[in-house]
Amino acid sequence: MVKLIRDERETGMRTVFQILISFGILGVIVSCSIAPEIPVNRGELMRTGIYNRYIIVESPEEVLDHLNEHGEVIIEAKRNVPGKEYGVYVKVLAAPEGLEVHDYER
Repeated sequence: MVKLIRDERETGMRTVFQILISFGILGVIVSCSIAPEIPVNRGELMRTGIYNRYIIVESPEEVLDHLNEHGEVIIEAKRNVPGKEYGVYVKVLAAPEGLEVHDYER
């Protein structure tokens, strides 16, 4: 009787563990970035002003290629402040409403 209860408890714990693992894997799959429905063009990228506000080594074409393939891009850049160097990461997201730009200190 005692062994039967222990076996049922272990089976229940194993099932709960499997469900949690499944949700974790599903969360990773869903959180992956996807390409935008409508490809981003150079004009949209230039309207964000990132090439005026930041010093970026990558060309607009490289950024566009990555944006249109993955839906987002993170660029290592510097703030365009004369005489100072502030390292930042610039994240550009291709959202349905347009491009979203966020910057983060390095």
